[in-house]
Amino acid sequence: MRAARKFVETLQPEGLLARVIRLQVELYGSLALTGHGHATDRAILLGLSGEVPDEVDPAQIEGKIREIRESKTLRLLATKAISFDEATDLLFLKDRILPGHPNAMRFTAFDDSAKVLKTDVYYSVGGGFISRAGDEPSATGTAKTPPPYPFASGDELLKIGDQHQLPVWKIVLENEKAWHDEGEVRDYLRRIWQVMQDCVARGLETEGILPGGLNVRRRAPRLARKLAVQGTSDPLGAIDWVNVFAMAVNEENAAGGRVVTAPTNGAAGIIPAVAHYYMRFVPDASWEGLERYFLTAGAIGILYKENASISGAEVGCQGEVGVACSMAAGGLVAALGGTNRQIEYAAEVGMEHNLGMTCDPIGGLVQIPCIERNAMGSVKAINACRIAMRETDEHKVSLDQVIATMYQTGLDMQSRYKETSLAGLAVSVIEC
Repeated sequence: MRAARKFVETLQPEGLLARVIRLQVELYGSLALTGHGHATDRAILLGLSGEVPDEVDPAQIEGKIREIRESKTLRLLATKAISFDEATDLLFLKDRILPGHPNAMRFTAFDDSAKVLKTDVYYSVGGGFISRAGDEPSATGTAKTPPPYPFASGDELLKIGDQHQLPVWKIVLENEKAWHDEGEVRDYLRRIWQVMQDCVARGLETEGILPGGLNVRRRAPRLARKLAVQGTSDPLGAIDWVNVFAMAVNEENAAGGRVVTAPTNGAAGIIPAVAHYYMRFVPDASWEGLERYFLTAGAIGILYKENASISGAEVGCQGEVGVACSMAAGGLVAALGGTNRQIEYAAEVGMEHNLGMTCDPIGGLVQIPCIERNAMGSVKAINACRIAMRETDEHKVSLDQVIATMYQTGLDMQSRYKETSLAGLAVSVIEC
Protein backbone atom coordinates (compact mmCIF):
# COMPACT_ATOMS: atom_id res chain seq x y z
CA MET A 1 0.00 0.00 0.00
CA ARG A 2 2.81 2.41 0.90
CA ALA A 3 4.77 1.67 -2.28
CA ALA A 4 1.73 2.03 -4.55
CA ARG A 5 0.79 5.37 -3.07
CA LYS A 6 4.39 6.56 -3.16
CA PHE A 7 4.69 5.79 -6.87
CA VAL A 8 1.58 7.76 -7.76
CA GLU A 9 2.78 10.64 -5.57
CA THR A 10 6.04 10.79 -7.55
CA LEU A 11 4.01 11.47 -10.70
CA GLN A 12 2.56 14.70 -9.34
CA PRO A 13 5.59 17.01 -9.09
CA GLU A 14 6.75 15.91 -12.54
CA GLY A 15 3.41 16.85 -14.09
CA LEU A 16 2.81 13.28 -15.22
CA LEU A 17 -0.30 12.37 -13.26
CA ALA A 18 -2.63 14.23 -15.60
CA ARG A 19 -1.18 12.34 -18.60
CA VAL A 20 -1.52 8.84 -17.13
CA ILE A 21 -3.98 6.65 -18.99
CA ARG A 22 -2.85 3.23 -17.77
CA LEU A 23 -0.87 1.73 -14.90
CA GLN A 24 0.71 -1.70 -14.77
CA VAL A 25 1.95 -3.34 -11.58
CA GLU A 26 4.25 -6.38 -11.61
CA LEU A 27 4.89 -8.42 -8.48
CA TYR A 28 7.96 -10.65 -8.22
CA GLY A 29 9.33 -13.47 -6.10
CA SER A 30 7.84 -14.05 -2.67
CA LEU A 31 5.53 -11.08 -3.12
CA ALA A 32 3.99 -12.80 -6.13
CA LEU A 33 3.97 -16.32 -4.69
CA THR A 34 2.06 -15.37 -1.53
CA GLY A 35 0.48 -12.20 -2.87
CA HIS A 36 -3.15 -13.26 -2.90
CA GLY A 37 -2.89 -14.94 0.49
CA HIS A 38 -1.23 -11.86 1.94
CA ALA A 39 -3.83 -9.56 0.31
CA THR A 40 -1.08 -7.80 -1.64
CA ASP A 41 -3.48 -7.23 -4.54
CA ARG A 42 -5.91 -5.41 -2.25
CA ALA A 43 -3.11 -3.34 -0.73
CA ILE A 44 -1.94 -2.28 -4.20
CA LEU A 45 -5.43 -1.14 -5.18
CA LEU A 46 -5.86 0.80 -1.95
CA GLY A 47 -2.43 2.42 -2.21
CA LEU A 48 -2.96 3.54 -5.79
CA SER A 49 -6.25 5.04 -4.60
CA GLY A 50 -4.37 7.11 -2.03
CA GLU A 51 -4.94 5.08 1.14
CA VAL A 52 -2.28 4.57 3.83
CA PRO A 53 -2.20 1.68 6.32
CA ASP A 54 -2.52 3.65 9.54
CA GLU A 55 -5.41 5.78 8.34
CA VAL A 56 -7.58 3.60 6.11
CA ASP A 57 -10.81 2.50 7.80
CA PRO A 58 -10.78 -1.34 7.89
CA ALA A 59 -14.58 -1.34 7.81
CA GLN A 60 -14.54 0.49 4.46
CA ILE A 61 -11.91 -1.64 2.71
CA GLU A 62 -14.23 -4.32 1.35
CA GLY A 63 -16.53 -1.76 -0.26
CA LYS A 64 -13.63 0.18 -1.81
CA ILE A 65 -12.14 -2.99 -3.32
CA ARG A 66 -15.50 -4.17 -4.63
CA GLU A 67 -16.15 -0.83 -6.31
CA ILE A 68 -12.75 -0.85 -8.05
CA ARG A 69 -13.18 -4.40 -9.28
CA GLU A 70 -16.75 -4.04 -10.46
CA SER A 71 -16.14 -0.77 -12.28
CA LYS A 72 -12.58 -1.67 -13.37
CA THR A 73 -11.75 1.94 -12.57
CA LEU A 74 -9.11 3.40 -10.27
CA ARG A 75 -9.07 6.91 -8.90
CA LEU A 76 -5.39 7.61 -8.42
CA LEU A 77 -4.95 9.39 -5.09
CA ALA A 78 -8.78 9.58 -5.14
CA THR A 79 -8.69 12.11 -8.01
CA LYS A 80 -7.47 10.99 -11.46
CA ALA A 81 -9.70 8.22 -12.89
CA ILE A 82 -8.20 5.52 -15.13
CA SER A 83 -9.25 2.09 -16.30
CA PHE A 84 -7.66 -0.79 -14.39
CA ASP A 85 -8.16 -4.46 -15.23
CA GLU A 86 -6.38 -6.72 -12.73
CA ALA A 87 -6.09 -9.50 -15.32
CA THR A 88 -3.70 -7.42 -17.42
CA ASP A 89 -2.63 -4.58 -15.15
CA LEU A 90 -1.71 -6.46 -11.94
CA LEU A 91 0.66 -9.32 -12.75
CA PHE A 92 1.95 -11.97 -10.35
CA LEU A 93 5.28 -13.06 -11.85
CA LYS A 94 5.89 -16.08 -9.65
CA ASP A 95 8.88 -17.42 -11.58
CA ARG A 96 10.92 -14.21 -11.56
CA ILE A 97 12.91 -12.36 -8.93
CA LEU A 98 14.67 -9.01 -8.89
CA PRO A 99 18.15 -8.66 -7.38
CA GLY A 100 17.37 -6.14 -4.65
CA HIS A 101 15.04 -8.21 -2.43
CA PRO A 102 12.69 -11.22 -2.69
CA ASN A 103 9.69 -8.88 -2.21
CA ALA A 104 9.84 -6.70 -5.32
CA MET A 105 7.27 -4.77 -7.34
CA ARG A 106 7.48 -2.66 -10.47
CA PHE A 107 5.09 0.19 -11.24
CA THR A 108 4.81 1.57 -14.78
CA ALA A 109 2.69 4.50 -15.95
CA PHE A 110 1.69 4.93 -19.62
CA ASP A 111 0.20 7.81 -21.59
CA ASP A 112 -2.48 7.61 -24.30
CA SER A 113 0.06 6.54 -26.92
CA ALA A 114 1.30 3.63 -24.75
CA LYS A 115 4.52 5.53 -24.08
CA VAL A 116 6.13 4.86 -20.70
CA LEU A 117 5.89 8.01 -18.60
CA LYS A 118 7.65 6.60 -15.55
CA THR A 119 8.66 3.23 -14.10
CA ASP A 120 10.00 2.46 -10.63
CA VAL A 121 10.88 -0.67 -8.69
CA TYR A 122 10.07 -0.80 -4.99
CA TYR A 123 11.07 -3.40 -2.43
CA SER A 124 9.03 -4.37 0.61
CA VAL A 125 11.87 -5.03 3.05
CA GLY A 126 9.87 -6.00 6.13
CA GLY A 127 8.00 -4.30 8.93
CA GLY A 128 6.14 -1.92 6.64
CA PHE A 129 9.38 -0.41 5.33
CA ILE A 130 9.88 0.14 1.60
CA SER A 131 12.85 1.17 -0.51
CA ARG A 132 13.01 2.33 -4.12
CA ALA A 133 15.61 0.87 -6.46
CA GLY A 134 18.31 3.42 -7.19
CA ASP A 135 17.75 5.47 -4.04
CA GLU A 136 20.63 5.82 -1.62
CA PRO A 137 19.97 3.99 1.66
CA SER A 138 19.07 6.46 4.37
CA ALA A 139 21.98 6.82 6.73
CA THR A 140 21.71 6.94 10.50
CA GLY A 141 21.95 10.49 11.76
CA THR A 142 20.65 12.29 8.67
CA ALA A 143 18.27 14.31 10.82
CA LYS A 144 19.17 17.93 11.54
CA THR A 145 20.15 17.05 15.09
CA PRO A 146 22.15 13.83 15.59
CA PRO A 147 20.99 11.57 18.42
CA PRO A 148 23.04 11.90 21.62
CA TYR A 149 23.56 8.15 22.01
CA PRO A 150 23.85 6.47 18.58
CA PHE A 151 24.28 2.69 18.69
CA ALA A 152 24.66 0.00 16.06
CA SER A 153 25.06 -3.14 18.20
CA GLY A 154 23.99 -4.64 21.47
CA ASP A 155 27.51 -4.26 22.77
CA GLU A 156 27.46 -0.53 22.01
CA LEU A 157 24.10 -0.21 23.74
CA LEU A 158 25.50 -1.82 26.90
CA LYS A 159 28.61 0.37 26.82
CA ILE A 160 26.52 3.52 26.50
CA GLY A 161 24.44 2.38 29.45
CA ASP A 162 27.54 1.74 31.55
CA GLN A 163 29.27 4.98 30.58
CA HIS A 164 26.27 7.26 31.17
CA GLN A 165 24.45 5.18 33.80
CA LEU A 166 21.36 4.97 31.62
CA PRO A 167 18.88 2.13 31.15
CA VAL A 168 18.16 1.06 27.57
CA TRP A 169 14.73 2.67 27.54
CA LYS A 170 16.17 6.00 28.59
CA ILE A 171 18.82 5.84 25.86
CA VAL A 172 16.07 5.34 23.27
CA LEU A 173 13.94 8.13 24.72
CA GLU A 174 16.84 10.60 24.69
CA ASN A 175 17.61 9.68 21.07
CA GLU A 176 13.99 10.21 20.09
CA LYS A 177 14.04 13.61 21.78
CA ALA A 178 16.64 14.74 19.23
CA TRP A 179 13.81 14.81 16.67
CA HIS A 180 10.59 15.01 18.69
CA ASP A 181 9.31 16.70 21.79
CA GLU A 182 9.23 14.26 24.71
CA GLY A 183 5.50 14.73 25.01
CA GLU A 184 5.06 13.72 21.37
CA VAL A 185 7.07 10.55 21.94
CA ARG A 186 5.01 9.58 24.98
CA ASP A 187 1.76 10.41 23.17
CA TYR A 188 2.82 8.19 20.29
CA LEU A 189 3.52 5.33 22.69
CA ARG A 190 0.01 5.78 24.09
CA ARG A 191 -1.39 5.69 20.56
CA ILE A 192 0.45 2.44 19.85
CA TRP A 193 -0.91 0.91 23.05
CA GLN A 194 -4.43 2.07 22.26
CA VAL A 195 -4.32 0.50 18.80
CA MET A 196 -3.04 -2.74 20.34
CA GLN A 197 -5.84 -2.74 22.91
CA ASP A 198 -8.46 -2.00 20.26
CA CYS A 199 -7.11 -4.81 18.11
CA VAL A 200 -7.25 -7.33 20.95
CA ALA A 201 -10.77 -6.19 21.84
CA ARG A 202 -11.97 -6.67 18.25
CA GLY A 203 -10.27 -10.03 18.09
CA LEU A 204 -12.00 -11.18 21.27
CA GLU A 205 -15.42 -10.04 20.07
CA THR A 206 -15.46 -11.04 16.40
CA GLU A 207 -16.64 -14.55 15.51
CA GLY A 208 -16.64 -16.32 12.18
CA ILE A 209 -14.48 -17.82 9.46
CA LEU A 210 -11.31 -16.09 8.34
CA PRO A 211 -11.20 -15.14 4.63
CA GLY A 212 -9.01 -16.95 2.13
CA GLY A 213 -10.54 -20.38 1.63
CA LEU A 214 -8.90 -22.44 4.39
CA ASN A 215 -12.09 -22.18 6.45
CA VAL A 216 -10.12 -21.36 9.58
CA ARG A 217 -12.50 -20.41 12.38
CA ARG A 218 -11.59 -17.60 14.75
CA ARG A 219 -10.79 -19.19 18.11
CA ALA A 220 -9.90 -16.27 20.35
CA PRO A 221 -13.51 -15.31 21.31
CA ARG A 222 -14.42 -18.87 22.25
CA LEU A 223 -11.23 -19.43 24.23
CA ALA A 224 -11.69 -16.12 26.05
CA ARG A 225 -15.20 -17.12 27.13
CA LYS A 226 -13.93 -20.44 28.46
CA LEU A 227 -11.17 -18.74 30.44
CA ALA A 228 -13.62 -16.21 31.88
CA VAL A 229 -15.78 -19.04 33.20
CA GLN A 230 -12.76 -20.96 34.47
CA GLY A 231 -11.66 -18.07 36.65
CA THR A 232 -8.33 -18.13 38.47
CA SER A 233 -8.24 -21.75 39.58
CA ASP A 234 -5.63 -22.83 37.02
CA PRO A 235 -2.08 -21.79 38.05
CA LEU A 236 -1.16 -21.52 34.37
CA GLY A 237 -4.24 -19.51 33.47
CA ALA A 238 -2.11 -16.45 32.69
CA ILE A 239 -0.39 -18.39 29.92
CA ASP A 240 -3.78 -19.32 28.47
CA TRP A 241 -4.65 -15.63 28.35
CA VAL A 242 -1.35 -14.80 26.65
CA ASN A 243 -2.24 -17.35 23.96
CA VAL A 244 -5.66 -15.77 23.54
CA PHE A 245 -4.29 -12.21 23.31
CA ALA A 246 -1.78 -13.21 20.62
CA MET A 247 -4.32 -15.20 18.63
CA ALA A 248 -6.87 -12.37 18.81
CA VAL A 249 -4.39 -9.99 17.19
CA ASN A 250 -3.32 -12.37 14.47
CA GLU A 251 -6.85 -13.39 13.65
CA GLU A 252 -7.54 -9.69 13.16
CA ASN A 253 -4.46 -9.48 10.93
CA ALA A 254 -5.64 -12.45 8.90
CA ALA A 255 -9.00 -10.73 8.44
CA GLY A 256 -7.44 -7.46 7.24
CA GLY A 257 -7.95 -5.55 10.48
CA ARG A 258 -5.65 -2.86 11.88
CA VAL A 259 -2.63 -4.15 13.77
CA VAL A 260 0.60 -2.57 14.97
CA THR A 261 3.47 -3.73 12.76
CA ALA A 262 5.88 -4.81 15.49
CA PRO A 263 8.15 -5.84 13.89
CA THR A 264 5.93 -7.25 11.11
CA ASN A 265 2.24 -7.98 10.56
CA GLY A 266 2.80 -11.72 10.58
CA ALA A 267 4.36 -11.39 14.04
CA ALA A 268 2.09 -8.59 15.24
CA GLY A 269 0.54 -10.56 18.11
CA ILE A 270 3.60 -11.04 20.30
CA ILE A 271 4.38 -7.49 21.48
CA PRO A 272 0.73 -6.75 22.42
CA ALA A 273 0.18 -10.17 24.01
CA VAL A 274 3.16 -9.75 26.32
CA ALA A 275 2.11 -6.16 27.04
CA HIS A 276 -1.36 -7.36 28.03
CA TYR A 277 0.24 -10.05 30.19
CA TYR A 278 2.29 -7.39 31.99
CA MET A 279 -0.65 -5.05 32.57
CA ARG A 280 -3.08 -7.77 33.64
CA PHE A 281 -1.01 -10.29 35.56
CA VAL A 282 2.03 -8.50 36.94
CA PRO A 283 1.46 -6.90 40.38
CA ASP A 284 2.17 -3.16 40.44
CA ALA A 285 2.20 -2.94 36.63
CA SER A 286 2.09 0.66 35.48
CA TRP A 287 2.03 2.85 32.41
CA GLU A 288 5.61 3.83 33.17
CA GLY A 289 6.57 0.16 33.00
CA LEU A 290 4.78 -0.19 29.69
CA GLU A 291 6.67 2.80 28.31
CA ARG A 292 9.93 1.08 29.30
CA TYR A 293 8.66 -2.06 27.56
CA PHE A 294 7.92 -0.34 24.23
CA LEU A 295 11.08 1.78 24.15
CA THR A 296 13.33 -1.17 24.99
CA ALA A 297 11.61 -3.47 22.51
CA GLY A 298 12.13 -0.79 19.88
CA ALA A 299 15.86 -0.66 20.59
CA ILE A 300 16.13 -4.42 20.11
CA GLY A 301 14.13 -4.26 16.89
CA ILE A 302 16.53 -1.60 15.57
CA LEU A 303 19.46 -3.97 16.09
CA TYR A 304 17.82 -6.71 14.03
CA LYS A 305 16.72 -4.39 11.25
CA GLU A 306 20.13 -2.72 10.95
CA ASN A 307 22.30 -5.83 11.32
CA ALA A 308 20.14 -8.61 9.88
CA SER A 309 16.55 -8.62 8.57
CA ILE A 310 12.95 -8.60 9.75
CA SER A 311 11.64 -9.99 6.46
CA GLY A 312 10.26 -13.52 6.29
CA ALA A 313 10.94 -13.50 2.56
CA GLU A 314 14.61 -12.90 3.28
CA VAL A 315 15.39 -14.92 6.43
CA GLY A 316 12.30 -16.99 7.23
CA CYS A 317 9.97 -16.65 10.20
CA GLN A 318 12.92 -16.38 12.59
CA GLY A 319 13.12 -12.80 11.26
CA GLU A 320 9.48 -12.17 12.16
CA VAL A 321 8.25 -14.24 15.11
CA GLY A 322 11.84 -14.74 16.31
CA VAL A 323 12.57 -11.02 16.31
CA ALA A 324 9.23 -10.19 17.94
CA CYS A 325 9.95 -12.76 20.66
CA SER A 326 13.38 -11.24 21.24
CA MET A 327 11.95 -7.71 21.38
CA ALA A 328 9.19 -8.68 23.80
CA ALA A 329 11.54 -10.64 26.05
CA GLY A 330 13.95 -7.74 26.48
CA GLY A 331 11.11 -5.26 26.77
CA LEU A 332 9.44 -7.24 29.54
CA VAL A 333 12.68 -7.28 31.54
CA ALA A 334 12.75 -3.48 31.28
CA ALA A 335 9.09 -3.21 32.35
CA LEU A 336 9.91 -5.31 35.40
CA GLY A 337 12.87 -3.11 36.33
CA GLY A 338 15.64 -5.46 35.17
CA THR A 339 19.17 -4.43 34.30
CA ASN A 340 20.55 -3.70 30.85
CA ARG A 341 22.47 -6.95 30.88
CA GLN A 342 19.35 -8.90 31.79
CA ILE A 343 17.58 -7.16 28.90
CA GLU A 344 20.37 -8.17 26.51
CA TYR A 345 20.32 -11.74 27.85
CA ALA A 346 16.54 -12.11 27.53
CA ALA A 347 16.59 -10.76 23.98
CA GLU A 348 19.34 -13.23 23.09
CA VAL A 349 17.43 -16.18 24.57
CA GLY A 350 14.28 -15.11 22.75
CA MET A 351 16.02 -15.41 19.40
CA GLU A 352 18.33 -18.32 20.17
CA HIS A 353 15.37 -20.65 20.50
CA ASN A 354 13.72 -19.47 17.30
CA LEU A 355 16.79 -19.92 15.08
CA GLY A 356 16.05 -21.70 11.83
CA MET A 357 12.29 -21.15 11.90
CA THR A 358 10.94 -21.32 8.36
CA CYS A 359 8.16 -19.21 6.84
CA ASP A 360 5.78 -21.68 5.19
CA PRO A 361 2.21 -20.33 5.37
CA ILE A 362 -0.40 -22.68 3.96
CA GLY A 363 -1.97 -21.15 0.86
CA GLY A 364 0.13 -18.02 1.36
CA LEU A 365 -2.38 -16.99 4.05
CA VAL A 366 -1.12 -15.58 7.34
CA GLN A 367 -3.19 -18.13 9.27
CA ILE A 368 -1.57 -21.58 9.58
CA PRO A 369 0.88 -21.83 11.31
CA CYS A 370 1.16 -18.06 11.84
CA ILE A 371 -1.64 -17.48 14.37
CA GLU A 372 -0.54 -20.20 16.80
CA ARG A 373 3.10 -19.35 16.16
CA ASN A 374 2.47 -15.90 17.65
CA ALA A 375 1.02 -17.51 20.75
CA MET A 376 4.07 -19.72 21.10
CA GLY A 377 6.42 -16.78 20.54
CA SER A 378 4.67 -14.78 23.26
CA VAL A 379 5.05 -17.55 25.83
CA LYS A 380 8.70 -18.00 24.84
CA ALA A 381 9.29 -14.28 25.37
CA ILE A 382 7.91 -14.41 28.90
CA ASN A 383 10.02 -17.47 29.71
CA ALA A 384 13.15 -15.86 28.25
CA CYS A 385 12.53 -12.88 30.53
CA ARG A 386 12.19 -15.15 33.57
CA ILE A 387 15.36 -17.05 32.71
CA ALA A 388 17.34 -13.84 32.29
CA MET A 389 16.10 -12.22 35.50
CA ARG A 390 16.94 -15.28 37.59
CA GLU A 391 20.43 -15.80 36.15
CA THR A 392 23.43 -14.12 37.80
CA ASP A 393 26.31 -15.60 35.79
CA GLU A 394 27.45 -14.29 32.41
CA HIS A 395 25.79 -16.04 29.48
CA LYS A 396 27.97 -17.47 26.72
CA VAL A 397 26.14 -16.17 23.63
CA SER A 398 25.69 -12.43 23.12
CA LEU A 399 22.75 -10.75 21.46
CA ASP A 400 25.05 -9.53 18.68
CA GLN A 401 26.23 -13.08 18.06
CA VAL A 402 22.72 -14.48 17.88
CA ILE A 403 21.64 -11.69 15.50
CA ALA A 404 24.56 -12.49 13.20
CA THR A 405 23.73 -16.20 13.43
CA MET A 406 20.08 -15.59 12.60
CA TYR A 407 21.01 -13.61 9.52
CA GLN A 408 23.49 -16.20 8.26
CA THR A 409 20.98 -18.97 8.93
CA GLY A 410 18.42 -17.05 6.89
CA LEU A 411 20.84 -16.60 3.99
CA ASP A 412 21.62 -20.33 4.06
CA MET A 413 17.93 -21.30 4.14
CA GLN A 414 16.48 -22.50 0.83
CA SER A 415 14.21 -19.90 -0.74
CA ARG A 416 11.26 -22.30 -0.82
CA TYR A 417 11.16 -22.07 2.99
CA LYS A 418 11.08 -18.27 2.98
CA GLU A 419 7.55 -16.98 2.46
CA THR A 420 7.01 -18.65 -0.89
CA SER A 421 4.57 -21.38 0.21
CA LEU A 422 6.60 -23.85 -1.90
CA ALA A 423 7.72 -26.14 0.94
CA GLY A 424 7.13 -27.15 4.54
CA LEU A 425 3.59 -27.07 5.90
CA ALA A 426 2.48 -25.17 2.82
CA VAL A 427 2.81 -28.33 0.71
CA SER A 428 2.42 -30.98 3.42
CA VAL A 429 -1.13 -29.96 4.34
CA ILE A 430 -3.97 -30.12 1.84
CA GLU A 431 -5.70 -26.75 1.44
CA CYS A 432 -9.25 -27.57 2.44
